[in-house]
Amino acid sequence: MSSLWDRYQKYLLRNEKLGFSIDISRMRFGDDFLPKMEPLAQKAFASMKDLEAGAIANPDEKRMVGHYWLRAPQLAPQPELKAEIENCNKSIRDFVQQVYASGRFTDVLVIGIGGSALGPQFVADALGTDDDKLRLHFFDNTDPDGIDRTLTSLQHRLEHTLVVVISKSGGTPETRNGMLEAQAAYKKAGINFAKNAVAVTGADSTLDKVALKEGWLARFPMWDWVGGRTSVMSAVGLVPLWLQGLDMQSLLDGAAAMDEWTRTSETLQNPAMLLALMWHYAGNGRGAKDMVVLPYKDRLALYSKYLQQLVMESLGKALDLDGKEVHQGIAVYGNKGSTDQHAYVQQLRDGVHNFFVTFIEVRKDRAGQSIEVEPGVTSGDFLQGFLRGTRAALYEGGRDSLTISIPEVTPFQVGALIALYDRAVGFYATLVNINAYHQPGVEAGKKAAATVLKTLTRVRGSLSATAQTASQIATALSEDPEAVFHALNHLAANDSRVRKQSGGAPGSDTFLLA
Repeated sequence: MSSLWDRYQKYLLRNEKLGFSIDISRMRFGDDFLPKMEPLAQKAFASMKDLEAGAIANPDEKRMVGHYWLRAPQLAPQPELKAEIENCNKSIRDFVQQVYASGRFTDVLVIGIGGSALGPQFVADALGTDDDKLRLHFFDNTDPDGIDRTLTSLQHRLEHTLVVVISKSGGTPETRNGMLEAQAAYKKAGINFAKNAVAVTGADSTLDKVALKEGWLARFPMWDWVGGRTSVMSAVGLVPLWLQGLDMQSLLDGAAAMDEWTRTSETLQNPAMLLALMWHYAGNGRGAKDMVVLPYKDRLALYSKYLQQLVMESLGKALDLDGKEVHQGIAVYGNKGSTDQHAYVQQLRDGVHNFFVTFIEVRKDRAGQSIEVEPGVTSGDFLQGFLRGTRAALYEGGRDSLTISIPEVTPFQVGALIALYDRAVGFYATLVNINAYHQPGVEAGKKAAATVLKTLTRVRGSLSATAQTASQIATALSEDPEAVFHALNHLAANDSRVRKQSGGAPGSDTFLLA
């Protein structure tokens, strides 16, 4: 055990000022691993320095990547960008104060998708209290039942609910659908939607033009140099979270402090580089093992979900920067400890060895004093016991893990956690020679969805009072029979005019208009 203690002291990195530490001692890399990776690490440092200085990250879009400037506008490569960020943040703060002063609103409905919803959701859940200025709610999908559940919870407060619609282009279907659903609910209630609406969108986008024409309360910018999954410190997150009443300046300060720490080019002193190198080691630079994220704090339960999008959307790429087919990526999942000790930790300990674990420890149990649940033992003592015990049990079982520790869940520390992974993802992308800042797979999914919708519309138009099978309709439309069959089943479930007659097998089922 003394060798483990020595390894812990060697591979524990602490920042006393931030109260932050990362322990990679339970990752079983050999003494030769870090020296072998040093040239690639230095390449990643140089690439990140260029990125922060304004290098083009997406040549096909001629787009920079500037989420780092959001928490330190003085680092923006052009004075115009610095002024834009500062002016935007000031206008958000001024707007929030006007909202508070008006006394009109009790709730905020955020309509967005992907990072435009998940970032604000994570921070709102991590930092929210019963004393929040306004309560946040979300449309983060195009699921009608989910929309109805949220609207039902707001039905007696719609007049006092501010709606924040977030879409860079204004054409994202899920967000557009959510906006139309909200507008319909406000119209039904006899409330002027425009007088309750705010847009966060790109300049001159479809949404921007609608908000301007209809006279919405306010419009705030989304810049093309900020990707959705790294946008929580732009107006995407600042508008709803400042309205909620959170100390977003402290969150920005925490991110800026982590950014400053992770700019060092000394590998063993850079927590983001250590993270990226451990991902590389665990998966052999190919994502061969899944990343299991276990925060031992209820307030960080959504952090695993947040990281799932950040890591998988950034790193899941078919081609590398040289155009070579590589199919890179790291699968991410997790919930929270100690909940997961009664769920999938059994498999982590004894099952398929296809993962590594990231424990996230919050050292402070609660704001006040704790009772003893056993003589001399508190609930928080148990939580610490489960974390350390699980870590030890996994190591004994040959499973690797790393541990990140923060003092407590505050805006500053949440900002630091977000910034840590922002940079780790960028570093890892360079280590494996991919572009972390575009998402062609997402665009492909959108195009495929558009094809399905087109088929659905054609199938709807082909129905008549005469019963037809999917194959008959598909032949008439020159469409794929299975695609037509799924469209018919969707229509039968949701359109009262469409009747399905089961034939005992998909090919024998018939459909008609009643």
